[in-house]
Amino acid sequence: MTIGNLGKVLASQAIESTKASVLDAVMPDAKKPESPKPAESRPVSPSAIDTGTAIVQQIQAMQRPLKDDQELAVLVRAGDEMLRVAEIFVPTADVLVFSGLDPRGNTTRMITPGNMAQVVCKVVKVAPGASASRVNVLTPPRPQPKPGA
Repeated sequence: MTIGNLGKVLASQAIESTKASVLDAVMPDAKKPESPKPAESRPVSPSAIDTGTAIVQQIQAMQRPLKDDQELAVLVRAGDEMLRVAEIFVPTADVLVFSGLDPRGNTTRMITPGNMAQVVCKVVKVAPGASASRVNVLTPPRPQPKPGA
């Protein structure tokens, strides 16, 4: 297996893990559908993935291959200002919470339905001597099974 294929497999597993944790948070008690067997796997249609999850997946995919002298500037419009995002929290599959600093350095959060979010992502060079920052994506912890259940 080549390095490129290994990277694709790992990225695919990471995306599936993120999607599963978001779905677990939304419907923890619902019976989960059985995952298809490898021989039966087929591409997921765009409508099968909710918008919020797709946005987070795209941000992670853009950030993953960056070099040490690059960072991903993720910007969202918060009222009349642009917010530079440092962290994205995904409390449910269709709600995104963007947290970062406004132009005056104030900590700001924008809570939005995933399908209403307008996100601008730019790969930018880091100033010499500075370290690159990464956007942190937080998903709620998976509910742990109760002992003896």
